[in-house]
Amino acid sequence: MRIGMLTSGGDCQGLNAVLRGVAKTLYGAVPDLELYGIQDGYKGLIERNWRRMQKNEFSGILREGGTILGTSRQPYKTIRDVDKNNMDKLSAMIQNYEKAGFDALVILGGCGTHKTAYALSQSGVNVVTLPKTIDNDLYGTDYSFGFDSAVRKAAEVLDAVHSTAAAHGRIFVVELMGNKAGWVTLYAGVSGGADVILLPEIPYALDSVLNVIKARNNEGKNFSIIAIAEGALSIEEAALPKKERLTGDSSSGSRLLKALDERLDQDVRLLVPGHFQRGGEPTPTDRVFCSRMGAKAGEMILKGKFGRMAALRGTSIVSVPLVDVAGKQKIIPLDCEVLSQARLLGISLGEV
Repeated sequence: MRIGMLTSGGDCQGLNAVLRGVAKTLYGAVPDLELYGIQDGYKGLIERNWRRMQKNEFSGILREGGTILGTSRQPYKTIRDVDKNNMDKLSAMIQNYEKAGFDALVILGGCGTHKTAYALSQSGVNVVTLPKTIDNDLYGTDYSFGFDSAVRKAAEVLDAVHSTAAAHGRIFVVELMGNKAGWVTLYAGVSGGADVILLPEIPYALDSVLNVIKARNNEGKNFSIIAIAEGALSIEEAALPKKERLTGDSSSGSRLLKALDERLDQDVRLLVPGHFQRGGEPTPTDRVFCSRMGAKAGEMILKGKFGRMAALRGTSIVSVPLVDVAGKQKIIPLDCEVLSQARLLGISLGEV
């Protein structure tokens, strides 16, 4: 059996733990197994950049962040672009898969990665995928690996900023990752004790944010913590056509900072932890999750269940058809219990 593995898209904690889970499962069941690491995601498959891996390379990587295979972004919208050799990227991947004699590909990635994986599957490539994204916005699975670890990192930032905010009586705007889906900001905001949580799914009213700050000041709490997702918009911004919403290099946090600065006689600071949220070791929860995911992917290969993604449903790891996943994004539903419970806790979501 000859299997190729690749990690695609943004990195996150847990990628190596999943690769280890796949390898341990297959090595334990297939005596003549050949595992090939495809370097830097789909780019490596396009450029025939892979190598046969040794069993010992999967030892000691359970706790390592990043990916031992490297990764890159390969936008789905360009996979049909033809190069100077009159070959599009999807065709190159299919051709190289066949020339290599792979029996299957194991693909770890998020939303864009799964659209390409589905296209490969539709073209006859045996594909097993795993849901990787700190944004937790991949459809078909309750959670994606990397999410819990990213929430931990984001919550650490919110935890640490409390003492300095209180010491100086400052307003801190903490801009967290999440362009279209606010899962990280919501969970980190609740766990990190944010006073205001602003999400892409709920356009916010600036007056509502100001009212929270003023109410806290009146109660003798002279500081406030605002967790804002990078894709959050004010009601006024959300009403504009997409092309007019953002100008220059402004971010959601910097725009809110400017608006608050203009209306408050109080020091307002912006903190953007950025890729810190992607780095470091996976949490124990993610390590267990990733190990289970890797084992499931190995089992799917052994049973010939291709064209499917390993997914968490409730407490079970199951497989779901790629046709039900590709091209769909999981944003926070407005009836999400965590939203209603955040409101009960007195956290403002910037609503009117």
